[in-house]
Amino acid sequence: MKDGLLFLLEDEADFAEVLSELEFKLQEAHEHFFDGPAMNVTIQLGRRALTAAQEEALRQVFAGQKSLVIREIRSDSPSLLQASHTRNLRIVSGTVRSGQVLRYEQDVLLLGDVNPGGIIQSAGDVLVLGALRGIAHAGCRGARDRIIAASLFVPTQLRIAGHISRPPEEWSEADWVMQFAYLEGDRIFIDQIHHLSRIRPELSLYFLKEGERANG
Repeated sequence: MKDGLLFLLEDEADFAEVLSELEFKLQEAHEHFFDGPAMNVTIQLGRRALTAAQEEALRQVFAGQKSLVIREIRSDSPSLLQASHTRNLRIVSGTVRSGQVLRYEQDVLLLGDVNPGGIIQSAGDVLVLGALRGIAHAGCRGARDRIIAASLFVPTQLRIAGHISRPPEEWSEADWVMQFAYLEGDRIFIDQIHHLSRIRPELSLYFLKEGERANG
């Protein structure tokens, strides 16, 4: 890959065997190839669709490799892609670090954190299942009905369409409580994630279960 490493996983073999072989190869190669600066990783599953438990197991294999950061998990499986295609949702994994900018033309769901100095921008909604500590810009093409949501909501700046958030000190203290931002009139408001269904009911499914898990 031009922007990192691409891992192609066998899609017909037993998944446990695939994980075992992958873990062995990563450990074998770590000393010679993966002991340097962080590299983005894209994982191609072929036509395999993962359960939540399988995806977590896959992430745990890479968690032991500090220099490998999962940026995206791809699949050609219609069952896995159906939900994202229905909403034109782009799902990406990893951490947006200081100085990095992620830009998308469709709704984006980030499975990871946005660190201070990092920017995530979308013409649609910005959804973060992780900590939002950097800058998020939803509706960057001018759509006013877009939202920004995150598991931990401590951004340095929020932007929706052409409007910019209140000063960051207003939300500088936060617990792990999922929140979202939306535009009403000329002002950006912040609310608890369980109120999301009143504004964007089709999005609440992504966050309510995650919120229950995070607060449990």
